[in-house]
Amino acid sequence: MCLAVPGQIQQIYEENGARMGRVNFGGVVKEVCLAYVPELEVGDYAIVHVGFAISKIDEATAQATLKTFEEMGLLVDEFGTDDAEGGVAPPACPWSPGQSGS
Repeated sequence: MCLAVPGQIQQIYEENGARMGRVNFGGVVKEVCLAYVPELEVGDYAIVHVGFAISKIDEATAQATLKTFEEMGLLVDEFGTDDAEGGVAPPACPWSPGQSGS
Protein backbone atom coordinates (compact mmCIF):
# COMPACT_ATOMS: atom_id res chain seq x y z
CA MET A 1 0.00 0.00 0.00
CA CYS A 2 1.21 3.49 -0.69
CA LEU A 3 -0.41 6.14 1.49
CA ALA A 4 -0.14 9.90 1.58
CA VAL A 5 1.05 10.40 5.16
CA PRO A 6 1.17 13.63 7.20
CA GLY A 7 4.47 14.60 8.76
CA GLN A 8 6.12 17.54 10.48
CA ILE A 9 9.07 19.29 8.83
CA GLN A 10 12.03 19.16 11.23
CA GLN A 11 14.81 20.41 8.98
CA ILE A 12 15.07 21.97 5.51
CA TYR A 13 18.19 21.83 3.36
CA GLU A 14 19.29 21.82 -0.24
CA GLU A 15 20.74 18.75 -1.91
CA ASN A 16 21.94 18.77 -5.53
CA GLY A 17 19.85 21.88 -6.20
CA ALA A 18 16.67 20.36 -4.76
CA ARG A 19 14.84 21.57 -1.65
CA MET A 20 14.75 18.62 0.77
CA GLY A 21 13.66 18.10 4.36
CA ARG A 22 13.76 15.70 7.27
CA VAL A 23 10.14 14.93 8.12
CA ASN A 24 8.80 13.23 11.25
CA PHE A 25 5.88 10.86 10.66
CA GLY A 26 4.81 10.11 14.22
CA GLY A 27 8.30 9.02 15.26
CA VAL A 28 9.56 7.75 11.90
CA VAL A 29 11.90 10.34 10.36
CA LYS A 30 12.58 10.28 6.61
CA GLU A 31 14.08 12.50 3.94
CA VAL A 32 11.45 14.10 1.71
CA CYS A 33 11.58 16.23 -1.42
CA LEU A 34 9.95 19.62 -0.70
CA ALA A 35 10.22 21.06 -4.23
CA TYR A 36 6.47 20.87 -4.94
CA VAL A 37 5.50 22.90 -1.85
CA PRO A 38 8.09 25.71 -1.55
CA GLU A 39 6.13 27.58 1.15
CA LEU A 40 6.78 24.85 3.76
CA GLU A 41 8.84 25.92 6.77
CA VAL A 42 10.34 24.06 9.72
CA GLY A 43 7.48 23.14 12.07
CA ASP A 44 4.84 22.96 9.33
CA TYR A 45 2.93 19.78 8.57
CA ALA A 46 2.67 18.37 5.07
CA ILE A 47 1.05 15.45 3.31
CA VAL A 48 3.80 13.29 1.80
CA HIS A 49 3.26 10.75 -0.96
CA VAL A 50 6.05 8.48 -2.23
CA GLY A 51 8.73 10.76 -0.78
CA PHE A 52 7.34 14.07 -2.04
CA ALA A 53 5.54 16.73 0.01
CA ILE A 54 2.37 17.47 -1.95
CA SER A 55 0.33 19.75 0.33
CA LYS A 56 0.56 21.77 3.54
CA ILE A 57 -1.98 20.85 6.26
CA ASP A 58 -2.83 22.07 9.74
CA GLU A 59 -1.44 20.40 12.87
CA ALA A 60 -4.79 19.14 14.22
CA THR A 61 -5.58 17.30 10.98
CA ALA A 62 -2.06 15.87 10.81
CA GLN A 63 -2.15 14.60 14.41
CA ALA A 64 -5.61 13.05 14.02
CA THR A 65 -4.57 11.30 10.81
CA LEU A 66 -1.30 10.02 12.31
CA LYS A 67 -3.20 8.68 15.32
CA THR A 68 -5.66 6.84 13.10
CA PHE A 69 -2.87 5.42 10.91
CA GLU A 70 -0.95 4.29 14.00
CA GLU A 71 -4.03 2.60 15.52
CA MET A 72 -4.57 0.74 12.25
CA GLY A 73 -0.91 -0.29 12.01
CA LEU A 74 -0.53 1.55 8.72
CA LEU A 75 2.62 3.49 9.63
CA VAL A 76 4.56 0.28 10.14
CA ASP A 77 3.04 -1.12 6.93
CA GLU A 78 3.86 2.04 4.97
CA PHE A 79 7.44 2.51 6.20
CA GLY A 80 8.27 -1.16 6.61
CA THR A 81 9.69 -0.54 10.08
CA ASP A 82 8.81 0.59 13.54
CA ASP A 83 12.38 1.83 14.02
CA ALA A 84 12.67 5.62 13.73
CA GLU A 85 15.60 5.44 11.29
CA GLY A 86 15.59 2.06 9.60
CA GLY A 87 14.10 0.21 6.72
CA VAL A 88 13.34 2.57 3.86
CA ALA A 89 15.78 4.36 1.57
CA PRO A 90 15.28 8.12 1.21
CA PRO A 91 13.70 9.32 -2.03
CA ALA A 92 15.57 11.01 -4.82
CA CYS A 93 14.20 14.38 -5.84
CA PRO A 94 14.33 14.37 -9.64
CA TRP A 95 14.23 18.12 -10.17
CA SER A 96 14.01 21.42 -8.47
CA PRO A 97 11.87 24.40 -9.46
CA GLY A 98 13.32 26.20 -12.45
CA GLN A 99 14.86 23.06 -13.95
CA SER A 100 13.33 21.42 -16.96
CA GLY A 101 12.54 17.73 -16.80
CA SER A 102 14.74 16.22 -19.49
